[in-house]
Amino acid sequence: MHRPTLPALLALTLGAAPALAEMPEGITHFTLPNGLETVVIEDHRAPVVVQMVWYKIGSADERPGKSGIAHYLEHLMFKGTDTLEPGELSKTVTANGGMDNAFTSYDYTAYFQRIAADRLPLVMEMEADRMANLRIGEDDWQAERQVVLEERAQRVDSDPASLFAEERNATLFYNHPYGRPVIGWRAEMEGLTRDDALAWYDDHYSPNEAILILAGDVTPERARELAEQYYGPIPAKGEAEARIRPQEPVQRSPRRMEMSDPRVPQPVMTRSYVAPERNPGDQTDAAALTVLAELLGGSMQTSVLGRELALTGKALWVNAGYDGFSVDPTSFGISLVPADGMTPAEAEAELDRVLARFLETGPDPADLDRVKTQIEAARVYTLDSAHGRAYDYGQGLATGLSVQDVTDWPDILAAVTAADVMDAARQVLGSEATVTGWLLPAPAEAAPATAPAPTNTPKPEVQG
Repeated sequence: MHRPTLPALLALTLGAAPALAEMPEGITHFTLPNGLETVVIEDHRAPVVVQMVWYKIGSADERPGKSGIAHYLEHLMFKGTDTLEPGELSKTVTANGGMDNAFTSYDYTAYFQRIAADRLPLVMEMEADRMANLRIGEDDWQAERQVVLEERAQRVDSDPASLFAEERNATLFYNHPYGRPVIGWRAEMEGLTRDDALAWYDDHYSPNEAILILAGDVTPERARELAEQYYGPIPAKGEAEARIRPQEPVQRSPRRMEMSDPRVPQPVMTRSYVAPERNPGDQTDAAALTVLAELLGGSMQTSVLGRELALTGKALWVNAGYDGFSVDPTSFGISLVPADGMTPAEAEAELDRVLARFLETGPDPADLDRVKTQIEAARVYTLDSAHGRAYDYGQGLATGLSVQDVTDWPDILAAVTAADVMDAARQVLGSEATVTGWLLPAPAEAAPATAPAPTNTPKPEVQG
């Protein structure tokens, strides 16, 4: 999610200073009088358009005791308005050859449609309607609450890896609401009501707390005309409030946790660290951490951990992950599956040895060049998708970045130096405040069943 051409990157040297990009051709940015920020991304290769509406509110903004309300309302947003019957929006999109969905994360909730360009007025009218005129029937809220509870049962409660990730996040964050699951704790989800949902909607679903992204076969002039026609008449619900959340205190001590489950066939270790997020006008640390994650675990064949652990037979799988799209400090994670016969203690000792040597020697210059080229190549490939570009700008603006910040990101990544990587590595990997967790098979007498896939997902998102 992220912006010049691959040849331009290849021409950069490690010591190059960032020459920040101009607004890319085909990107237009404006704000309606009611506060609705709008980004238009022109792409006329196919007569298709993507509309995304991002609300700058997510599960980390929930009050204690009401976890899951952001995702619950996302479901209820499909229950109709004064003019749309329950489910009619999605049925209409499908009948017109399109697709739609929604997703909730810690920091935002988003709704989108992909449809033929000549149907854009149709989906804009319906999306604007539910921004202003949501209707939640007396029967709808209880039935949909059961739906989200069943979703939790399927995605979390029946999956040991997901259960373990929940407990690990709750251990990593002492005080910040990033320690709560996006979908919510089951006991609190069971108590959510229609009044809770309507209060969340009334407090936060307002044009001045939303971002409209239009990407595809549409001109800026037509996009502004339609935005003014359908979203312009919706009044803002007062002034947008600052996103003030409980913040994480300074962490000083390592923590360890362990969970066993008969469905887990092989041990999986994940070590988590609190890490800086991308900030408006200050994305250097986040860029260095992005490169660091790729250097350490981006490839089983060429990354530092891949070469030192996987290719030497000490680990079956390694990974490192970081996602800086976050309002507040986020996480950096390292995961591995030890080789058969290796104990958890031995695997950790090998991991610590490799990390300690990296902190001493730093990245190989050729590795650094290769990783930066790979990151830019992956970004270039995403430009082939209007949906991907819409997601990029939407996620950036929803987490507090500006259009310019999102546009400048490739140049900032390209300018990352070995010194930048080492500063980031010392700050994060050098911290004693870690959470090291092991997800283990049940004791030998218990028969294992299907395994959960080992994952390292710094920032969860619940879709649908």
